[in-house]
Amino acid sequence: MRETSEKSEKSLHKIRMTKFALVLFALVLLAVSGTLSAGPLAGQGRFEPMDVFQIEYAADPRISPDGSQVIYVRTSMDIMRDAKKSELWIMNADGSDHRRVGVGGSPRWSPDGIRIAYTDDGQIHVRWMDTGEEATLTQLIESPRGLRWSPDGRYLAFNKLVPYPPPSLAPPPRPPAGAEWADPPIMEDRFKNRQDGVGYLDFGFDHLFIVPVEGGTPTQVTSGDFQHQSPAAWTPDGASLVFSSNRNDDWIHDYRNSELYIVSVATGEVRALTDRPGPDRSPAVSPDGRQIAFVGYEDRTRTYQVSRLQVMNLDGSGRRVLTGGLDRSVSSPVWASDGSGIYFQYDDEGNSKVGFATLDGDLEVLAEDLGGTSYGRPYGGGSFSVADDGSFALNQTRPESPGEVAVGARGRGVRRITSLNEDLLANRQLGEVEEIWWDSSFDGRPIHGWIVKPPDFDPARRYPLILEIHGGPVSNYGDRFSAEMQLLAAAGYVVLYANPRGSTSYGEEFADLLYHNYPGQDYDDLISGVDAVIERGYIDEDNLFVTGGSAGGIMTAWIVGKTDRFRAAVAQKPVVNWISKTLTADNWYGYYHSRYEGLPWENPDAYWEFSPISLVGDVNTPTMIITGEEDLRTPLSESYQMFHALKLRGIDTAVIRLPGASHDMSRRPSQLMAKIANIVAWFDKYRTPPATS
Repeated sequence: MRETSEKSEKSLHKIRMTKFALVLFALVLLAVSGTLSAGPLAGQGRFEPMDVFQIEYAADPRISPDGSQVIYVRTSMDIMRDAKKSELWIMNADGSDHRRVGVGGSPRWSPDGIRIAYTDDGQIHVRWMDTGEEATLTQLIESPRGLRWSPDGRYLAFNKLVPYPPPSLAPPPRPPAGAEWADPPIMEDRFKNRQDGVGYLDFGFDHLFIVPVEGGTPTQVTSGDFQHQSPAAWTPDGASLVFSSNRNDDWIHDYRNSELYIVSVATGEVRALTDRPGPDRSPAVSPDGRQIAFVGYEDRTRTYQVSRLQVMNLDGSGRRVLTGGLDRSVSSPVWASDGSGIYFQYDDEGNSKVGFATLDGDLEVLAEDLGGTSYGRPYGGGSFSVADDGSFALNQTRPESPGEVAVGARGRGVRRITSLNEDLLANRQLGEVEEIWWDSSFDGRPIHGWIVKPPDFDPARRYPLILEIHGGPVSNYGDRFSAEMQLLAAAGYVVLYANPRGSTSYGEEFADLLYHNYPGQDYDDLISGVDAVIERGYIDEDNLFVTGGSAGGIMTAWIVGKTDRFRAAVAQKPVVNWISKTLTADNWYGYYHSRYEGLPWENPDAYWEFSPISLVGDVNTPTMIITGEEDLRTPLSESYQMFHALKLRGIDTAVIRLPGASHDMSRRPSQLMAKIANIVAWFDKYRTPPATS
């Protein structure tokens, strides 16, 4: 009875604490919502936390082979499940007859445009578009990915895991019947064994399969103890698949490398087409079957290197670069149906674009503003598809709009054909987003950023400023929609977000400036940006704040060790100790040599020198840390190192743990809302009234 009583008490305590947490969260949101609701335009309110649940965005738009229709994945937020919900929607290319098809993802048109293949509930399905009839093609235990139709429409190629038994040194002891013993031990011997957002990986190797569209059993095409995780490309005759993988003898340690291979569907015979250090990926076979387009680079072991669009003959000979004059990384090559050139996408100065390269290397920009799937912060995340007639579909975003479907063609421009968020955003006054450039105080390099102003902005007033720093650091922000930036601005703050050195989309040399030097002069770039905004005359210099996530959390923790200019800081999912990070994170193997010279025990001084925890003795800024409890990329232990150090020094600090959250803290809308609510509350705690003149 005592044990039952104790369990009951624990259960009651858990219920009370859960209720307390929910009430506290509601009060914080109510307080923040009250702040956000001040001073709306007539008929309009400010963007509020609960509006996050009303956001929708378009992803993976696939235009039909004849260019007449577009099917896409429409993502909305389920307020009762606190999760994203994905459905397939279709419309004519002029935007008419917009309707729901059903649940699912990864839609792919058959070559004749009569059917759609898609995935749902871990299986492959086909839908006949004229009748609406559907068939389930598979009964898989492991989920399929990377659907690709054969040119004759008879088969689908896909990737999936082929499991193998976990390793074991000794059989576990056998419990008596009815006994409740602990789960048996799990032995781990893999170089890569965890992944953020997934957890411990299943034991197995990914392989390529094909399955008849008319029904049948999937056939495994590749074999061996190698990973085949990238989608394959069919040759026009349907006899072979071209794919990217690392089948080298030391692939486990040579993890940055990948080659292109061709495999016979009938025999499984594999032949390598490339042989050089570095990644070669995203193969696309020309319509006549004579050439392969792909992207990649020859690895020089740097922090960043530009991936270029290249073509070669089907046997791997005659390789040449088509985008040598474009100092930007490209991806997703798609051949024009007449073989005259290749469509691709790339980021340029924080804006994602669709380009076209002729086989002579002439380049043309076809569309801008690609993206809109990263609704939380202003990252990229777009895709496109091309019809036989050269028309294309893409998802587009602007600071005032998440991802919408757009269509275009060479020489005919681009037009949007959906308005998924008009019902919400037409009734919200968003903060104006303004582009800004400034010169770094370190070396005069031009640095690019954006200012988000509060609604009802008055340049005669003085506003508090938040510096918000992107992750990566090899990534970029841009002129894209961001719910988080809008919520911070709606709370009455001017927000500055920027692309300091190390950011992509400004060329290889700029992005590689952090090689063996991170954090480095990206600090100077960002502080110079703060000064540039202050010079505009509407910032209260006594109310400066700083935050950022991942690499932005690292830089936040670094900044407060370098300067006392900021009244408060929030480091989101930071790394504070590069030695512990390098040996514990899910991508622990990705830092030595390319980020820091040597392994931690070979060169510990460098790892420590660039660790924010090394500066903690100089921190005087009240600093809060926010991290997901299941974050494997920047483990929670990193946050607690910073928290404990600041506690020992008597600096006001706190840790906010998000239960169930991985590194992506926006997967559940309520967690994005809670994160922003706590950031605003922490800053409001230290925000002082503006000085009167």
